[in-house]
Amino acid sequence: MGRAADLDKPGGGMDEEALNISVRRFLKTLGVTAQREIELAVREGVNGGDLRGDEALEATATVAVRGLPRDVVVTGTISLS
Repeated sequence: MGRAADLDKPGGGMDEEALNISVRRFLKTLGVTAQREIELAVREGVNGGDLRGDEALEATATVAVRGLPRDVVVTGTISLS
C-alpha cells in the first residue's frame, strides 16, 4: 500500500521519493556527460584556433522528457578565463 501523501495525488499514487531519486540520478548523468563534452569541445576550439581561451560563452541546455508537455530550458554563461 502507498504512503498516505501519495494516495490523494491525481492519477493515483505517484511515489514522490522514487521520482526525486530518479530525477537526481538522471541529472547526475546529464551533468557529468555534459561537463566532459563541453570541456572537450572547448579544448578542441582553443587548440584549433577557433577560441582564444578568454571568452565567455553563452550556453543553453534543453531537456526534453518524452511524455511531458514542455521542455526544460536552462541558460547561463561559461567563462574560459
